[in-house]
Amino acid sequence: MVDTTRSGGERATIGRRLLLAGGGATVLAAVAARPAAAALPSVDMEHLLLAAQWDPVKAGTGITAGAGPSVTLVEQALVARGHLASQYVDGHFGSVTRTAYAAWQRSLGYTGLGATGLPGKASLTALGAQRFSVSRPVTPGTRTTFQGFPFNTRTVAMLAEARVLAGKAFVVEQGSYSPDVDPTSAGTHDGGGTVDLDAEALTGAQRTAAVTALRRVGFAAWLRSPGQGDWPWHIHAVATNDTDLSLSAQKQIGAYYEGRNGLANNALDDGPKVTKVTWEQYLRSRP
Repeated sequence: MVDTTRSGGERATIGRRLLLAGGGATVLAAVAARPAAAALPSVDMEHLLLAAQWDPVKAGTGITAGAGPSVTLVEQALVARGHLASQYVDGHFGSVTRTAYAAWQRSLGYTGLGATGLPGKASLTALGAQRFSVSRPVTPGTRTTFQGFPFNTRTVAMLAEARVLAGKAFVVEQGSYSPDVDPTSAGTHDGGGTVDLDAEALTGAQRTAAVTALRRVGFAAWLRSPGQGDWPWHIHAVATNDTDLSLSAQKQIGAYYEGRNGLANNALDDGPKVTKVTWEQYLRSRP
C-alpha cells in the first residue's frame, strides 16, 4: 500500500509502480475515496450592489434580475450572524435586509458611509468567511480631487469617459464627500459617486448629449431646471454601484431604475432613454 508519510511526488511514483504491477484498481479506488474540497458558492458583488440600491424603493418584493442567488446567500449569512430573521431570506434586498446589513457593518466597527447597509468589499468578504466567495468585486478607488472638488477615482474615470462621449468639457458645480455644503441637495452629495455639473451655458442639444453620455457610462443622471427647485440649470448625476454612496443617493439610484426623476415628487423620468448600466458593465461592453 502507499506510504502516506511520504511526499506527494513519492506517493505519485509509488502509485505509478502499483498501476504497472497490476494494483491499479486498488489505487484508483483509494484516490476516488478521498473527499474533495467543496467549492464555496459565489456572491456576485455587482448584482448584489444593484439590488441593495434598487430593491428598497420597489413597491413590492420583486427580485433584481441576476441578483437573487447572491442576495439569498448574503441573507442566509446575516441570519447565521444573528442580524436577520429567517423569514426575510427571499432574494429581495429590501429595507429589512439593508438594516440587517448595516448592523453587520457596525458590528465590524464601521460608521458613517461604511455602515449605510450598502455592501462594501471588506464587509462582504468578512460576512462570507467559510460561507461564500465574492466575485466581480467593486471598489470606489481612492479619494482624489477633480476641478478642485472632492471625488473618488472611479467617479472621475466615469466623468472622463462621459466627457468624451458628450464631446464637450464638463464644469463641476458640486462634488462628492460634501456634507452640509448645499441643503437643497438633501444629503445626496454627503458620500461618493455624486456630482452636479453646470448646464446654464449649454444649449438644449448639449444638455441632452451630456445627460445621455453620463447615463451611458453608468450614472443615474437628470437635467435639473429652476422650475423644479431653488437652483439654476444643472445636471445631477449619481454613479450606480459606488459603495460610498450616501443613503439618499442610493435611493436616487433605485428611483432611476424604477423610471423616476429622483426628486421628492417621484415624478416620471423625463430624461433621454438609455440602456441602464453600471460603470463595470459599460467597460465590458466597449470594443
